[in-house]
Amino acid sequence: MNTAAKCMGTACLLLLFTFSPLAQQPTSANEPPQSQQSAAINLTAIRKTIDTGHPADALQRLQDLRKSGDQPGLSRLEGLAHYALNDLKAADTAFAAALVFDPSDIESTQMRGLTLFRLGRPADAIPLLESAAAKGSLGKADPNYILALCYMDTRRYDDARHAFAAQFGFQPDSAAAYLAAARMFLRREFIPVSQTFAQKSLELDPALPLAHELLGEIALAGNHLDDAIAEFQKEKERNPLEGSIYDRLGDAYTRAARYDDAQRSLQAALLLEPNATGPYILLGKTMLKKGDAVAATTYLEHANQLDPSNYITHSLLGQAYRAMSRAEDASRETATAQKLQAATEPRLDGPH
Repeated sequence: MNTAAKCMGTACLLLLFTFSPLAQQPTSANEPPQSQQSAAINLTAIRKTIDTGHPADALQRLQDLRKSGDQPGLSRLEGLAHYALNDLKAADTAFAAALVFDPSDIESTQMRGLTLFRLGRPADAIPLLESAAAKGSLGKADPNYILALCYMDTRRYDDARHAFAAQFGFQPDSAAAYLAAARMFLRREFIPVSQTFAQKSLELDPALPLAHELLGEIALAGNHLDDAIAEFQKEKERNPLEGSIYDRLGDAYTRAARYDDAQRSLQAALLLEPNATGPYILLGKTMLKKGDAVAATTYLEHANQLDPSNYITHSLLGQAYRAMSRAEDASRETATAQKLQAATEPRLDGPH
């Protein structure tokens, strides 16, 4: 065979190999098909759209993708977009669908638990959040915290304590765990159980910092002023340089009409915490009670410089200016207080 014929034969073999099915296989057996790669890229881009604050745009793109059929991660992203839009029922439906598609989807597990909690279904949320917490997922919120709130709402107080302890890294039956749970119970206005847990923390550790302060707050919430003052005094003995103790003690003295004691305590609070707004406001209130509108104005104007959005400050300033016959200033401050207070009140016409 001559050289030309050999070359033509070789060219034919090359052409045959190039267009054969074997020649078109991926170079790696582990490499996904091109369509799967494109879908993954699309979902990553849509997730970024949600995370950067454009969930409505993301939903439109997800609807276009769904025309090609379901795929991993699609329902989860729909749930995240609905959640960002505060459409909790639609979010719950989407996360439920994501878990049917993939029961091991930890993000959908946590997010459905969080969604159910916000829908007022804590008992249904608990198993999902327990699963997420066991796997150490964080996501948009620590599942231990939301789980603890669900336990509180279903009156499972010891389970709530254990969840709070896990969040803070405390031993579940320690004095610190009881005190942390007691503080959270007080925040949710579970007054009797908060008091029980705070007292238990002191039984376990009589020298535990801030336990007496919390018992003072509990007594103050129930308007048991003598008990509150006694607890705050005990805490002051343990923490003599903690400014918040003097602030709370001053509040209790003001409510008990012990205005000189309140003034002394609040001035001590300012020495320790000169940038805290609370003592200035309480001193303004105390000085008004003592009939010294000029001194009250000085404290309240400084509080307003620190935090101009506090409606209580403006309300008290209105009273102080009125006592000084500054009618125009009083009217302005009262109107500002009413406007700020209205802005903080819950609304019933928001998104559902």
